[in-house]
Order: sequence, then C-alpha cells, then structure tokens
Amino acid sequence: MFFKEKLYQGTLIKRYKRFLADIRLEDGTIVVAHCANTGAMTGCAEPGWQVWLSKSSNPKRKLAYSWELVKTDFGHYIGINTHRANELVAEAIHNDVINELKGYQQVKREVKLSGDNSRIDFMLTGVGLADCFVEVKSVTLLQNKQGYFPDAVTLRGHKHLRALSELALQGKRAVLLFCVQHTGMQSVKIAEHIDPQYKLELTDALSSGVEILTYSANISPKNILINQAIPFIF
Repeated sequence: MFFKEKLYQGTLIKRYKRFLADIRLEDGTIVVAHCANTGAMTGCAEPGWQVWLSKSSNPKRKLAYSWELVKTDFGHYIGINTHRANELVAEAIHNDVINELKGYQQVKREVKLSGDNSRIDFMLTGVGLADCFVEVKSVTLLQNKQGYFPDAVTLRGHKHLRALSELALQGKRAVLLFCVQHTGMQSVKIAEHIDPQYKLELTDALSSGVEILTYSANISPKNILINQAIPFIF
C-alpha cells in the first residue's frame, strides 16, 4: 500500500481523548490530528517522537489530518492507523503474498454472520476450496523485544474468536490473522498479562479448528507492505 500523497512530518506533542493528537509540523504549526486507534497504544505515543500525517481534501471532515506513522527512539516504524490493517491484508491476498490464502478468486469484505449481527473482515471463496473467513487484528504492542496482542482488554475481540470458532465447527476455514504494524517485532504472543480471558477464548478457538497466521510489514513514510510471515508463540 503506497500512500497516495506525500505525508506531512511532525513531532508528537500528546495523544488524548483516544482519537485526538496534537502534532507540531515542521514549519512550527500545531495541528490536531485524528487518531484511528482505539487501543491503549502503549509504547506508540511518546511525546517528542517523529510522526507522519496524511491530509484529506474533504471539506466536510472535522479534522483534515490523520495520524499514520510514528518512529520510535530505536528507529522502529509503527503503523498507527489500525484501519490500514484490512487494506494491507486485502492487498496481500490479491498479490498472493499470504501463502496460506493463495488460490481464492473472490474476496468479500465485512461479511455479516447469522445469529448475533457479528461481522467478519473477509470471506474468501474459490473453486474447489472451502469458504474461508478471515478476521484481522493489528499488532503494535512491543514489550521487552516481544510483540503482544491485545494491548487492552478487548470484549469485541472475544466475540470475534467465538464467531470464528462457530465457523470452524461448521466445517469452514476460520482464520485469525495478526497484521504486525511494528518493524521491531520478530514474533507475537498473546498478552495474557493484559487480557487473560483472550488467552482462554483463543485456546477454545484453536481446539475448534481456528487457524492463526502472523504476518509483518515493511513500513516507511512512502508505503506499508506486508512482506513475510513471523512466528506466533502460544
């Protein structure tokens, strides 16, 4: 995924109210940027770090700028905009980057499931292949050189795991795909110390036949591209 226009570079002043961040641009102007990330963003939002923003030309938007990237003191790039994760995965599936999902000809997004109004990010279909349902999770929490998910208690994430389990028990392929948007991560584990219930739900999901895929991305102010599988440690 290449950014359509050049990003604006600046310095993070602070993130607040979950969806807002004050940024000082290179010319000294201070702007308020939208932060499309509902997580705790631990280790992703330190004042003084370099950040990159996209700017919308839509006059109806309340905030023109969106926070896209941050660069840590260790030189790691992090994708802040979690909405990008689904774009990255869709592009990677189309380009056959994700080996385990090759061969599917059609990709349908935001698929509504029967029963409880749940939605799954993708449904893949292909001739001679079992329907495959994929739920994507963006991973940005790095602690002691280890990548973790989630970075906060996620009741929505618990619900998604139960939905995937039901699909797997019906004989369909059900995949939980961790999209790692942090260049400092070499592997991913479940953050049991943050959300122990998520670990229990995932254990049940695995026993039901749910698959786990973990892919990392190259990140720069020019583009973000999923490039390789990395280990998931359970």
